[in-house]
Amino acid sequence: MKPLNTLKISGIEALPLVEGGKGISVSNGESSGAWAAAGGIGTFSGVNADSYDADGNPIPQIYHGKTRRERHEELLAYAIKGGITQAKIAYEASNGHGRIHMNVLWEMAGAERVLHGVLEGAKGMIHGVTCGAGMPYKIAEICAHYGLHYYPIVSSARAFRALWKRAYHKFHDLLGGVVYEDPWLAGGHNGLSNVEDPKQPQDPYPRVLELRKLMRDECGLAETPIIMAGGVWYLREWDHWIGNPEMGPVAFQFGTRPLLTQESPISDAWKQRLLHLNEGDVYLNRFSPTGFYSSAVSNPFLDELKARAEHQVAYSQSKVGEHEWPFPVGARGRLVYLTAADKLRAQSWVDQGLTEALRTPDSTLIFVRPEKANEILTDQINCMGCLSQCQFSNWSQNEQGTTGRKADPRSFCIQKTLQEISHSDKIDDQLMFAGHNAYRFRDDPFYSNGFIPTVKQLVERLVTGD
Repeated sequence: MKPLNTLKISGIEALPLVEGGKGISVSNGESSGAWAAAGGIGTFSGVNADSYDADGNPIPQIYHGKTRRERHEELLAYAIKGGITQAKIAYEASNGHGRIHMNVLWEMAGAERVLHGVLEGAKGMIHGVTCGAGMPYKIAEICAHYGLHYYPIVSSARAFRALWKRAYHKFHDLLGGVVYEDPWLAGGHNGLSNVEDPKQPQDPYPRVLELRKLMRDECGLAETPIIMAGGVWYLREWDHWIGNPEMGPVAFQFGTRPLLTQESPISDAWKQRLLHLNEGDVYLNRFSPTGFYSSAVSNPFLDELKARAEHQVAYSQSKVGEHEWPFPVGARGRLVYLTAADKLRAQSWVDQGLTEALRTPDSTLIFVRPEKANEILTDQINCMGCLSQCQFSNWSQNEQGTTGRKADPRSFCIQKTLQEISHSDKIDDQLMFAGHNAYRFRDDPFYSNGFIPTVKQLVERLVTGD
């Protein structure tokens, strides 16, 4: 492998190895501080991060507000306090080495308020902000206010062009790098668009080269690093990217491999599951209440969501065309109309115990068991507004507090499940994000006999190309 030289990132020369900022409490101050201490770029998640009591135990995020708006305010208070806490831990753990970045999702609740709150409360401890899951136009202005570098996450040159023209050209001096996230291989939420086929992965090289040409020819950003994210395992597999004049300065972001370190805060059960995955066990799906595609480990949680989608029929409020067969819905038995074939299917599901028919925003019914229907409705009622807008609960942070559409029972409360998997060993019935290369843990000799390295050992290994 070609020598891996340092790059200037967020104001200093550092290893071009970036820790991906992963979800709720999965990339925290301890893990990101250790990554920075090893000479790279540590990234803690600023999405509803943990804060701790006097004994060092995570403070449960319990909501007391009677309305969604009240609970939303509680959530933002938790998020700001937790983000400041993790920044302090990361800064102290880094021992002044590397760089500490904060990762946020633009579509998370109150993204701007959380950013201002954390960056104000942790001045001098955070050196950059990465931001994706949406079109974060304002991230540049916010970071400029604090003199910090910003790192947008995009999955196409087209997306970056829109960001550049609308906002980033005004703050080009603080654009620390552009993260290209492979939408077919990255874990968690990704940028797969409606014009791209989820079943037809594309080679990242020409897509990133298109991004580089845009940055160089239209934006004057020839020396601004591109950070490749998604599908990165061995650097030797990216040798043709390193030192390539056509590609320009490039760094690499690792999201999945840092999960399996001693400093990683995920449970031992989660770590053991990662060690035994098979190829294809990570599933690209569109169940997320954000509306984005995301990638997660196939487990009973995802199986149940697949079943909801499969136990689904279209209905009409009145007799129209082939929708002429009456079917009672709900406790009051209000009639809707199905086709003859769908009525037979619906009745067969009811006979199997899927007796509750729930309406979706798309004029369909899904059939679930009574206990699942109760869980869905309870979670929708308990919504705390964790997203800027949520398909599952129909929450929106706008003045009306709603998306204006029906709540969608085909999705789930993402805050609830990510909190649960982050703070317990309940991995089968929760959402478990991971990149599509996670199956490589099983056969990578570095992890033989269940070996789990420290972050320092992992970074040292990555530098060798392995």
